[in-house]
Amino acid sequence: MQNALRLLVFTDLDGTLIDHDTYQWAPAQPALCALSRIHAGVILASSKTAPEVNALREALDLADWPAIIENGAGLLPAHGQSAPDGHEYHQIRSALAQIPNALRRHFTGFGDLTPAEVEKVTGLSTTAATQAKERAFSEPGLWHGTENELSEFKNALQALGISTRDGGRFLTLSYGKNKSDQMAAIVTRYAPKHTIALGDAPNDVEMLEAAEFGVVIPNPNGRALPKLVGEAKGRIIRAPETGPAGWNAAILGLLEKLDLQKD
Repeated sequence: MQNALRLLVFTDLDGTLIDHDTYQWAPAQPALCALSRIHAGVILASSKTAPEVNALREALDLADWPAIIENGAGLLPAHGQSAPDGHEYHQIRSALAQIPNALRRHFTGFGDLTPAEVEKVTGLSTTAATQAKERAFSEPGLWHGTENELSEFKNALQALGISTRDGGRFLTLSYGKNKSDQMAAIVTRYAPKHTIALGDAPNDVEMLEAAEFGVVIPNPNGRALPKLVGEAKGRIIRAPETGPAGWNAAILGLLEKLDLQKD
């Protein structure tokens, strides 16, 4: 399968393959079926945890492929279900405790919330909210302070070796790996002829720019991404619609462009 693989698709989840509010992906089903017919690989690349991604990967019938979890801080192997031990996550929480309270009080991480509170801020189901707290590599959270305080907060974390990433809704803390780092390792392993990446937020930019073709999905809940490297030459395009409908249109268009519609 690896030698014959014609296409690997790397996709963000919330606001990209699945709807930002309903968490449904039905509008993307025609493109998902088209990818299945040509035996393309679909790699989920999300801020979600191993339990969350594993559940979605099973529902999408994508368990044969690895998945990028926690914004690229970790990788879930194909058919892998067990969560890592969480050592890095506990180190991040310990680092947060060292931040001056004048800054720390403006950041509410998932570790500061109960499952019910995570459910409220994310719109996830009770089960999914509980899974979202089962973190191993990163800490997402909400920022309530000013831009100047945010800059100070990021600098304080950087001094402790912690990186920050701005996502569609949350500020995520980790030890620095991103989605494109994991993408590079997966591409090396599977050696596909073509690669496509889709995403809607700043934490997707490196992945979009690293793929042969990148697709920016419009995000009505956040600031539009600036013009990206490769966009002027048509290597990066902007989907015509938001969420899974835009995902569907972009994938079907690229399959036609690459002449990959048939097995």
